[in-house]
Amino acid sequence: MKKTLFLLLLAASLFVKAQPKREFRGAWIQCVNNQFNGIGRDRMQKDLTYQLDELQKTGINAIIFQVRPEGDALYESSIEPWSRFLTGQQGRAPQPYWDPLQWMIEQCHQRGMELHAWINPFRARTAGTTALASNHYAVQHPDRCFQYDKLLIFDPGIPENRQYICDVTADIVRRYDIDGLHIDDYFYPYPVAGLPIPDDATWQKYGQGSGMDRKDWRRANVNATVKALNETVHQTKPWVKFSVSPFGIYRNQKSDPNGSATNGTQNYDDLYADILLWVREGWIDINIPQVYWELGNKAADYETLVKWWAQYAQGRPLVIGQDVERTVKHKDLRNNGWHQVYQKYDLQRAYAQGSCQWYAKACVDNPENYTTVLRQQYHQYPALQPQMPWLDKKAPGKVKAVTPVWTETGGYILFWTAPKAKTEMDRATRYVVYRFAKGEKIDINNPSHILAITGNTYYQLPYVDGKTQYTYVVTALDRLQNESKVVKKKVKL
Repeated sequence: MKKTLFLLLLAASLFVKAQPKREFRGAWIQCVNNQFNGIGRDRMQKDLTYQLDELQKTGINAIIFQVRPEGDALYESSIEPWSRFLTGQQGRAPQPYWDPLQWMIEQCHQRGMELHAWINPFRARTAGTTALASNHYAVQHPDRCFQYDKLLIFDPGIPENRQYICDVTADIVRRYDIDGLHIDDYFYPYPVAGLPIPDDATWQKYGQGSGMDRKDWRRANVNATVKALNETVHQTKPWVKFSVSPFGIYRNQKSDPNGSATNGTQNYDDLYADILLWVREGWIDINIPQVYWELGNKAADYETLVKWWAQYAQGRPLVIGQDVERTVKHKDLRNNGWHQVYQKYDLQRAYAQGSCQWYAKACVDNPENYTTVLRQQYHQYPALQPQMPWLDKKAPGKVKAVTPVWTETGGYILFWTAPKAKTEMDRATRYVVYRFAKGEKIDINNPSHILAITGNTYYQLPYVDGKTQYTYVVTALDRLQNESKVVKKKVKL
């Protein structure tokens, strides 16, 4: 183990690039793996607290939390039933009663993390679910769903289904202080050989007179859903980000000369998901393709796909979905003395604006020192979120009255006052504290000077000897992490 860690740290000195100041560093926390099923509130909160604490230490700044896996809810809803992935039986409320989404929002915000609520729009029943609650949409409207393999799917071709999905989304965004709304890679179902999608009746009613062939009509249905979700999210709260994590291949070159040099399932042709259209039209704020394959994979090479997606980013943040376990199973192509974490992250840093860990618990478990590498190298310093000027580019006002105060119990504490704001978009929600040694140039673009990104209006200063002078800089961040002008304060510690 020591030798492995030594080799990994040696690799760091050879390959790690400078850390950017802004970077999306996410982790998916899923429920469909049954990690929470029936374990109760106290155990679930304990498990999640441990994961969040470890992820915070790893520099993760955004949690994508699965709250709607199959037309159900891991939150209090008057529209959909409680999830069986929470209580063991769909429709059964948690006892003792609590709201996992609300709790997660509070816990993430306390740790300086964003919370993105993750829903699956079209899946009505997973393969392992044997009974649906009486108030489940598919029970109330069975004619609006179709079965495929072992799944039940909300038919994307039915307008009422698309509206229902938007109604559920609006309910979440309106009632919860989430930072983002996230959908995953399940649109029309993944194809099973010899099993056609049973949407003949829907096609005859809505598609035959559309002037499109059946495949284009299916894509149009998914496009309409994504466009409507984007509008729903931003009309409800304009600062909430809308992201998607598509399957890692858009199209293969054999299907489209502009596709990637890959050979696998295709978003466009097999799932009817035209991701590039959504990016080009500005219907999504963050694109997080699941590039889970290893470097050197013959069917879907990691490097090939990262570079391909970067060509079509269209000014939107491109975030690479990272498979933790697969990364550590394969050797670095440059030197087989270590695994692929360095080579993958060097490529990510060169072509994308962040990463998202599949899955959070795997990252927490630190297989083969994967997480140690992030902590000591790639996530050594805190990072702000990527900017999104199409949503808002106006920075908040400067903080006021930055004052160091000596306290008997806590030593020096730096206090400041929040700037005034006319709208919610302008309101300061977090603050960045930087530190510079005497004579050092004030450069807030260098993340190594960031001490904290905090929601508090104070920061405890480390006492040295009472004679060492530092310049502290405080800036304000709004909900989209636009950063204010600096306010400086010299302090002897």
